[in-house]
Amino acid sequence: MIDSETLQRRHPWARLHSLEYPIRLDALGEVLDDIRAAHCRSREEHSNSAAVNLVGNSDGTCNVKRLALQVAPSTASVLILGESGTGKEVIARLIHEASARKGPFVAINCGAIPDQLLESELFGHERGAFTGAVVARAGRFELANGGTFFLDEIGDMPSAMQVKLLRVLEERIVERVGGSIPIPVDVRVIAATHRDLSACIKKNEFREDLYYRLSVFPIDVEPLRERPEDIPALIDEINLRLMRDRGVSVAVDDETIRLLQDYSWPGNVRELVNLLERLAVIRPNGIVRARDLPRPISTADNLIDGDSPEKESIVDQSVTMLPADGVDLKQYLANIERKLIESAMLETDGVAQRAADLLGIGRTTLVEKMRRYEIRKH
Repeated sequence: MIDSETLQRRHPWARLHSLEYPIRLDALGEVLDDIRAAHCRSREEHSNSAAVNLVGNSDGTCNVKRLALQVAPSTASVLILGESGTGKEVIARLIHEASARKGPFVAINCGAIPDQLLESELFGHERGAFTGAVVARAGRFELANGGTFFLDEIGDMPSAMQVKLLRVLEERIVERVGGSIPIPVDVRVIAATHRDLSACIKKNEFREDLYYRLSVFPIDVEPLRERPEDIPALIDEINLRLMRDRGVSVAVDDETIRLLQDYSWPGNVRELVNLLERLAVIRPNGIVRARDLPRPISTADNLIDGDSPEKESIVDQSVTMLPADGVDLKQYLANIERKLIESAMLETDGVAQRAADLLGIGRTTLVEKMRRYEIRKH
């Protein structure tokens, strides 16, 4: 029989039943903090089990592995650059696991936390620091002490927080919100972003001094479309995870592999994972054929070869004529993509799913591109 203390340790919400009435705010705050910590541990364990390992034999993947293992034994800050869904957190975990650091791996997504809560999440707070702070709480920097702190989407961090983060990186101390006692931290920082930080610096959206502090050792991750030879190995890795978690897997025939390798993968490895999970529902322990693939992928060869008159009609000759003084191709293509997204949103009265269908991409990918180009729904 499980005693009450063990039950409360395993299931912190059970402590709610032991609260004395009338309930004191500090007692309730302690219970809520325990529940929050348990939720974070559960989410971390799920993240660990869900992560796809860094697999593949392409030149790009082999280079990333080499760089990750090369920098792991040092204490240098690492900046991982790459599109969303390329597996930047997987690389950060590889660096941590290959290092000699004994502390935990702690991750935070800077773009997923409201600005007013980010400081407390990073540095913690003292009791009474703000409304609702009924107990003192350690921040992520303190929790990562002796280990690695992964700051995902660092390019989305507000300017005011960038200044405070720079100070912590330089002095290796934190001060909780509402506190004045400096707390030393021994943390190895790895940051990641899908943004072009050089462009953000020019727009005064990202501090140049923080950039140089973070990018002591930069690692560029190629998008999946530039390393299609990795797809068979990734499928095997995803199948192993599906078999472990759900007891199912899928076999993919050669024609389907070719279509997957021809596809542009705007969502990168994350999109491939989602596709295999979907196919495992449709064909559990079966063979996936080309007809089982969703339309954007099943017609990927048409999109690549330009055999589709529907797609070809949107590119007139004036678009493909090279100006006499040359062109910034990356910016030029970005402008075209932005205009097509705006047209699709206008055509569908701002319904993202319908606009995504018109563009032949996933809704998540569309929303990410709208955020990148700062396109608002009308």
